[in-house]
Amino acid sequence: MFDLIIEGAVIVDGSGKMPYRADLGIKGKVIEKIGDLSQSEGARRVKADGKVICPGFVDVHSHADMTHVKENAAELLEPLVRQGITTFVGGNCGMGLAPVTKSNWEGQRLYLETFTQMDFSAGLGWQSMAQFMEAMDEKGLLLNMALLVPHGLMRISAVGMEVRLATDEEIKHMRRLLEESLEAGAFGLSTGLQYFPGLASDTRELVELSRPLKRHEAIFTSHLRSYTANTLGKAIDEVAEVVRTHDIKGQVSHIFSIPWLGPLHPVGLKVLKWLARNSKISTRIVPQPLVYGEMNRILKMLERHRSSGTAISMDIMPTTAGFTLLLAFFPPWAMQGTKEEILSKAGDPTIRAELLEDIEKGRPQWPHRGKNDWSLNIMRQLGWDAVTIMGVGSEKNRHLEGRRFTELAEEQGRHPFDIMCDLLVEEEGRVLVFESLSEPDDAFTERYTFPALADDQTMITTDTILLGFGMPSYLFYGCYPKFIQRYVYEYKLVDLPTAIKRCTSLPAEWFGIKKRGLIKEGYYADLLLMEPEKFGTKAVFRDPKHYPEGLEMVIINGQLVVDGGESVKGVLPGVMLRKNQQ
Repeated sequence: MFDLIIEGAVIVDGSGKMPYRADLGIKGKVIEKIGDLSQSEGARRVKADGKVICPGFVDVHSHADMTHVKENAAELLEPLVRQGITTFVGGNCGMGLAPVTKSNWEGQRLYLETFTQMDFSAGLGWQSMAQFMEAMDEKGLLLNMALLVPHGLMRISAVGMEVRLATDEEIKHMRRLLEESLEAGAFGLSTGLQYFPGLASDTRELVELSRPLKRHEAIFTSHLRSYTANTLGKAIDEVAEVVRTHDIKGQVSHIFSIPWLGPLHPVGLKVLKWLARNSKISTRIVPQPLVYGEMNRILKMLERHRSSGTAISMDIMPTTAGFTLLLAFFPPWAMQGTKEEILSKAGDPTIRAELLEDIEKGRPQWPHRGKNDWSLNIMRQLGWDAVTIMGVGSEKNRHLEGRRFTELAEEQGRHPFDIMCDLLVEEEGRVLVFESLSEPDDAFTERYTFPALADDQTMITTDTILLGFGMPSYLFYGCYPKFIQRYVYEYKLVDLPTAIKRCTSLPAEWFGIKKRGLIKEGYYADLLLMEPEKFGTKAVFRDPKHYPEGLEMVIINGQLVVDGGESVKGVLPGVMLRKNQQ
């Protein structure tokens, strides 16, 4: 007897092959039978009436692991299951909650608290990756969670809050933590090379640290050292060198490209902003090859490495707005020291003037380890009006969320940088921001992403940061519905079976997540029942909190978490995935 039988479904199985009609029987956590189950018994039968059933989406670039430690994690992460995500990979961008150590703990604590806006003064309750995984087993999970080992956290443990190259002994310290974490079941190593402290590393450190990955068949992922157009190729080459050296798989995280035109940049930026603001005109007058040129160049870089035998891939968020910590946009030298020392730099008028000079005169030169050549100098590269407040820690400044710093500066008759520094000091560094060339997802800027959105080897991800505060990205509510609605049905960039594959079996296979991502007998029952033509979202940048339409059921490990389009409360069917215990 089956626990659940879904009758007459159109099965899009995640392989990319053509759909077919069949019944599907679930028993316990797995898909027990696919075929004609008209004569079989089931505790519950659901008539699909031609609706599509497909695997649950596998989001390989998420920070939802940060949320799972909160008491109300299931409530906070409801937007993910409501859009069809059943499995995610956390620990991305070199940021994660384990392993932590007693050595340089205060630096690790500052790193974590700035991102999560949580108080870790009493410690975390674990140190090793194994202990963290056990804590999550005990707490219970809404979704399936796989983890990467965060380079940034390990580097602070070994080196502290310093901007310098690691010594051989410090690399050995990190490698020992990596090895222990892989033994515990982590799926790979993640790096955030555009951020402090990852930006202080060099390629040698990454190669030496990554040696254990081959033995564990683990992946190397990277928020690149640069997404700036003039050095992005070198950043991809760096990842490829690590991957090629160890004969492992590599992943370029959330691909995008930031313009840099050298001495002509101020003029070029004005032109780009005009084109973005006037998209009804620019989408008609600018030739398609020019709009697609930069993303096609990136795809050719990856293909060049693949053709030489390097196993490298990438993912993309279907948006033109990024989001991160405001402090990430400051010169790296400002990030050294204790929390009090870092904030004192923003508060000191003399040092603030030096920070502003480095921002306004900095140039993104490889390898981005000089005083003012870091590659996340967003205010120089995209303009002061490119930064919008995403989230703050205090209630008194909550009204600022969604506002641009340039708007606030105009109202107050001050420089935007003074507003930024004052807010950082007042919020103790805990300020999250969006960055975008223009109003996010203007039709002109959106089009440059089309080649990657159409590419059958590029995965779709959310970069989720759902921590219970701030203005969320609409991707946290509608990433996958937007991908299906807009790029399958509206723009017809990709067909449905291929789109589903790129959100299910492709990421599962690439990251080594077994028995998920396909509809197949014996595989775990992570499933969606939907009407794909109606599967869409009303969530947009300025109004993000909308659940999608057209999704009737979400099943995780055989248990319903969405039924009849509504969340099933009080269930925690997710599991802590371990690569060595699948």
